[in-house]
Amino acid sequence: MSKLKVILSGGGTGGHIYPAIAIADEIKRRNPEAEILFVGAKNRMEMQKVPAAGYSIKGLWISGIQRKLTLDNLSFPLKLISSLFKSHQILKQFKPDVVIGTGGFASGPLLKAANQKNIPTLIQEQNSYAGITNKWLAKGAQKICVAYEGMEKYFPSSKIQFTGNPVRQDLLQIDENNEKAIAHFELRPEKKTILVLGGSLGAKKINELIEENIVFFKEQNVQLIWQTGKLYHEKFKAYAANEHIKVHQFLNEMDLAYAAADLIISRAGAGSVSELCVVGKPVIFIPSPNVAEDHQTKNARSISQINAAIYLKESALKEEFKNTFAGLLKNEKKQQELSENIKKMAKPNATKDIVNAVEKLIKA
Repeated sequence: MSKLKVILSGGGTGGHIYPAIAIADEIKRRNPEAEILFVGAKNRMEMQKVPAAGYSIKGLWISGIQRKLTLDNLSFPLKLISSLFKSHQILKQFKPDVVIGTGGFASGPLLKAANQKNIPTLIQEQNSYAGITNKWLAKGAQKICVAYEGMEKYFPSSKIQFTGNPVRQDLLQIDENNEKAIAHFELRPEKKTILVLGGSLGAKKINELIEENIVFFKEQNVQLIWQTGKLYHEKFKAYAANEHIKVHQFLNEMDLAYAAADLIISRAGAGSVSELCVVGKPVIFIPSPNVAEDHQTKNARSISQINAAIYLKESALKEEFKNTFAGLLKNEKKQQELSENIKKMAKPNATKDIVNAVEKLIKA
């Protein structure tokens, strides 16, 4: 039997990249000899994160369409034609058995080219609303793996499989790594640890919230692992001079960060929510209001309504954050309830179920 060959494409944000890496890892676990290639957008974060995960990647000259008139928009048709041409070259050279798209504009031309060559394609949609790229690709895809019910309004129901979102398998054993995590981040074991997450690029409002409450956190006798994100690290890195603050642009060892955490403050993107359900720690969600269809707010609100997390609106942080945080920190029973309830929402087998669907496609 010939060696399995798979191309994965998706990027622009960690929410598209890490599901693709999780799928690749599971394929490699089952088929150690498999050849796996990633295709992303030039100058986007996947061009660093994918090689760091041990995989090869090729870049396309492609970007998304801006909502206002820009030079990038004017060049989009040229970029699309160029990327379709390069995608055909990549497919001809690599000869994949299947192509998998996890969203983001880089996956558009590649999967469209794969459809034209009659190569099986699978889409993985992380959100409760479908992105532009995945909606464009749905007609040609053989299978669409989703993380939310009711996705028939975006995709043909005959193609949908409800799997949940892929999460890194190292998150399933974080409870065993607490001591290692404390040593890795140079934390004090007698103190509670707060993990602050704003996404790979960063969250301006969350970073400003942490900055405004440096003294408050010290008064609460807690220590912070603060992930500022790429866009904000320069502005906030000086706060690492405080003994109780560990400032990081990005956390490559997310399993250890989660293992160290007693409480988590986070955005409510689909990827983050899926990971936090598996992790099972008490969470304060501060969703971004500036995303398509306000889906982060919908995520956070639905989880808080079943007592599985606390939801705070950005606009209410000044009035509500201190009391909410201090109240949760003192209430061990509430922390336990949140942990137990959010863990009930976890789909730890999502990655395996998606790869099962990939294998069925190849054998069809």
